[in-house]
Amino acid sequence: MIHYFDVCGVHVSTINLDVACHTIEEWIMRKEKQYVCVAPVSTIVDCQTNKEYLEIVNKAGMVTPDGMPLVWLGKLSGNHVIERTYGPDLMMSVCRLSEQKGFKHYLYGGTPEGILSLKNKLLERFPKLNIVGTYAPPFRAGNLKEEDAVIDQINQLNPDILWIGLGSPKQDFWMSRHRPQLNAPVMLGVGAAFDYLPGIKKQAPRWMQRSGTEWFFRLSQEPRRLWKRYLIGNTKFLFYITRDWVEKTLHIKYGQTI
Repeated sequence: MIHYFDVCGVHVSTINLDVACHTIEEWIMRKEKQYVCVAPVSTIVDCQTNKEYLEIVNKAGMVTPDGMPLVWLGKLSGNHVIERTYGPDLMMSVCRLSEQKGFKHYLYGGTPEGILSLKNKLLERFPKLNIVGTYAPPFRAGNLKEEDAVIDQINQLNPDILWIGLGSPKQDFWMSRHRPQLNAPVMLGVGAAFDYLPGIKKQAPRWMQRSGTEWFFRLSQEPRRLWKRYLIGNTKFLFYITRDWVEKTLHIKYGQTI
């Protein structure tokens, strides 16, 4: 059973890559339907003003600590097992496990060129990996008939793992909405992995990833798209964390009367 700690109402799993992979393997062996949300700081921020999104994230079988601030908060809460469980790293670790176990994969997301590049990159790294299908949805809103056709195709191919690369929060809403219709035991929303692993976008150096400064690297790469997420979003995160700490401290000290 996966344990979690609370970050402003979001249930973040106290995991690392090994625990995540072991849990995913158990779900597949038991044919247990689950979905995994990869949670950077922006997920915590978005959940504060969107209660539907908060409910979707908290219903996930696993909410990975994708950002270092969440790892630090987890360790401060006494969860020493927790380590950053970053979408691209999780994808690589699960694919490595799948070569040994024979798990089947389906890739959903990105662009037609990007998803082909991702598939080729994964097969180059893991030659025995079984990728049974791919689909890059149109940028326009898909209609119900199109979605049903894709879901039928995925179910016919019968993958064990369905990777979703639509970006947050879109991919999390998609997984929650389609979880009952899809037979694949495990769905993982890994967003940026669809761009980072094939080299479409540059990843930050490892030292920046470990030091919590990766956001600055990403901002420097895409300032127009990401300035609001990081400059405004990070400020909101600090506010929400402070407010949450004050509320929890007062509750512990004074109980339900506060």
